[in-house]
Order: sequence, then C-alpha cells, then structure tokens
Amino acid sequence: MTTLQDTPRASRLHIGLFGRRNSGKSSLLNALTGQQLAIVSAKPGTTTDPVYKSMEVAGLGPVVFIDTAGFDDDEAELGAARVRQTERAAQETDIALVLFPPEAAGDAEALRFAAHLREMGRPVLAVVSQADRLADGGAARVAALRASARVPVLAVSARERRGMEALRREIARLLPEDYALRSITGSLCREGDTVLLVMPQDIQAPKGRLILPQVQTLRELLDKHALVLSCTTDKLDEALALLRRPPHLIITDSQAFRVVHAKKPAASLLTSFSVLFAALKGDLAYFLAGARQLMALRAAGGTHRILIAEACTHKPLAEDIGRVKLPRLLRRELGGEIALDIVSGKDFPEDLTGYDIVIHCGSCMFNRSYVLCRVAEARAAGVPMTNYGLAIAALLGILPDVALPETAEA
Repeated sequence: MTTLQDTPRASRLHIGLFGRRNSGKSSLLNALTGQQLAIVSAKPGTTTDPVYKSMEVAGLGPVVFIDTAGFDDDEAELGAARVRQTERAAQETDIALVLFPPEAAGDAEALRFAAHLREMGRPVLAVVSQADRLADGGAARVAALRASARVPVLAVSARERRGMEALRREIARLLPEDYALRSITGSLCREGDTVLLVMPQDIQAPKGRLILPQVQTLRELLDKHALVLSCTTDKLDEALALLRRPPHLIITDSQAFRVVHAKKPAASLLTSFSVLFAALKGDLAYFLAGARQLMALRAAGGTHRILIAEACTHKPLAEDIGRVKLPRLLRRELGGEIALDIVSGKDFPEDLTGYDIVIHCGSCMFNRSYVLCRVAEARAAGVPMTNYGLAIAALLGILPDVALPETAEA
C-alpha cells in the first residue's frame, strides 16, 4: 500500500531481474530484500506478468525490483505474451541483473538478452545464481562469463544468502552518474527566488490532494530554499498584488497557459509543470522540435493523424485534458481533418509510422528510462514527438515566451 510518505514509484531506481525460467530470479529477489516477495517454485513459468515491488534498500535508497518471466518461454501464444511483457519491463529498467544458473546450457540466449539490454543503454550485471551447487562456489563459471558477457559478473547463493552485500555494492556502482541528480526546475530558479505556482484544482485533481507534478515541484522548490506562493487561476491577480516585486518564476498548469501568459509581469519567467517534466522525464530538445513541427501541420493541410499518449489509466472525466481539451485545441488551431488515436498506461503502438506526431503527457507516472524508450521508438520511425505542455504552448502561439531549464541537473 502506498502512503503519502512513500517515494513515488516513477522516482525510484528500477532494478530488473532477467533470465531463463527457473534461473532463480524470484529466489534472488527474496534473498536480496530479506523478504518473501516473490513466489518460488520448481515449476518453470511460475512468474507470469512482471512483479513490481517498491522497497527501501540500504545503500541504494528507494528502489523498485522487477521480477520478470523467463525470456525462454516457448509455451506458444501465452509464452510469447510473457516474453513481450519481459521486454516491456526491460524498457523501464535502470539497472539489469541477468541471471545465469549453474548449468551453462542456454547461456547463448541469456548472453543475447544481456547484449540487447546493453544496446538499450542499460547497465548490466551478470549474476551466477545458485552458486552453492557448484564445487568452487562459482569461480570458474564467473571467469568464463567475464570473457563472454563483457559485463561485471558476480556469483551468489540465494539459499545461503551469500553474496548479497557484494551484489548491493555492485548495483550501487553501476548507477548512472546523473541518476538522482536530475532536477525539475533546473536552472530556472535558485535559493531566495520567489516562485508563484498557479494550480487550478479542477475535477481531475484528487480530492484533498495535489497532483503528483505539483507535489514534486513544490518539494524541490522548498529544498532549494525558494520562496513559494501558490494560487488557483481565479486568484492570480490577488496573488500578484500581494508581492512587492514580480515573482522570478511562474509555474502554471498548462491548461491555464493562456490566462497566465496574458497576466504575467514582463519581468517574470513563465513555464508549466508539464514543460518541466518534458526535461525531467524525456528528451527536451526532441520534444521542443516536435512542438514546432506540430505547428507546421497547419500549413500542410489535409488529414493530420495524431497519437495522444497518457501515462495514467484513470477513468476519463469531464473536460479531460488528453481526451477533450487538447483534441479541441488541436482541431481549432490546426484546422483540416484530424484523426486522433488515444492510448493510456503501458499501451503504445508497436508501429508509429503513419502518425504525423505523438503528443505525450508529462509522464509523472513513468520513469525516465521508459519515456526515453518511447522517444527512441518515435525517432526510429521518423515521427516527431512532444508533450502536452509544449504542444499547448505552441498551439497558443506562446512557445517562444516559455522558459526552459538550461540543464536537467541540480
């Protein structure tokens, strides 16, 4: 159960466990965490869909372990579906553990999957599992794999709880250099700056709570020792009147861009939560180019085929941003015929060719690794991609006035 004190799953380090069926993935997960998190069985294929478990691990902090199905599942249609789920889990993975059981049979497939993860840019650790079954504790197996896998290799025993501390240390060593250093507001503000947050609490906001991007941005601003004032859109004039000087930065919900842009003091920088998350979660340069290409569709005429992708799987509400407000704005500003496809959650077309552009939400529910995989798919298909905030700013004609973080590092 998630509480208000928990680190959101999308902000946690994602550690994926991959291997053939019965390679010991679930046993390793239980040993590494010291808890019975995953069902262990001698029957191959016990793990079907990936199992996600959020935890705090000493030396690593808040993490998500992903226990996946075997990538050697040959059980016809169901097995193929399990393998596809494993490949999807790889897209979310920040650090991958690829397990090699004591027997070398089947190593070729595991080595291919490890190479696939490396090609995706994922740090990979090869783990000789069940080392207690080997007379030398796995030393020879480790030496052989180091020569062929070209990644760090460790031997562990889940049954004897041996090698767990070394495994945790190696995971920490493999952390990307910029991991946990990425900042939401980046260079846009610093200690002592006054920041005004314009946060309309409409029907889509959870009752009694703020939406996640607002919470995370507010927390970062407090950590930066900025001076923060917040208001709803209808109280913007009063909030500005309270200040002796214009705020250094105004961060608004993208839906209020038009109103806030019209009223903002000339000295104040303006951005939105969604724009900030474009830099935090995705490829800001690619998204910015996509927003500019979006406006080129107006001159192109004809039918515009657009994919709108939401990370959330909430039930659509009245005036939903992705299903109502953004489509309405697109039809008004682009003209011509618009063919819209809308997907949510982990649903995403395998073939993006044929789309003129992909417009993604802010992705507060996805980790950056997963969003960048979607960006890579769009780039490979030659399809522009942007996000809600940048798209709305472009459609309203205010994109040149929107402040962008110069760096994504704190």
